[in-house]
Amino acid sequence: MDILFDTNIAIDVITQREPFYKQSQLALLLAEEKVINGYISASAVTDIYYITSRLMKDKDLAKKRLKDLLFDNVEVATVDGSIITQALDSDWDDLEDCVQYYVGESISVDYIVTRNPNDFKNEKIKVILPEELLDIVAPE
Repeated sequence: MDILFDTNIAIDVITQREPFYKQSQLALLLAEEKVINGYISASAVTDIYYITSRLMKDKDLAKKRLKDLLFDNVEVATVDGSIITQALDSDWDDLEDCVQYYVGESISVDYIVTRNPNDFKNEKIKVILPEELLDIVAPE
């Protein structure tokens, strides 16, 4: 199963942001344990670093945790000109979410995991919360 993690999931884990940290961490652990194939878009990496370094007020720690996340949990999915063009030509209000969506489409993910599913239009890829991913992969 291929999963694209939205920016906010990575930020939750890197900053240990409550009350979201636990569910986001458990979802990303599925990728670390190779239960799923996890991805983050290349365009999100700079956003994640910028936001986490500001929230944590520690650039070195933010960089270290981002590296840990990228090397332990997920692969970086390419963003190219065609994805940017699709996003710019779309009628979505949020360009960042639109780029995320088209990255997911380009690598044929099964789901996009985010804390803000309403930010994504109802398209071909199902958009779910971290806890929904946990229920799908490891139902109790």
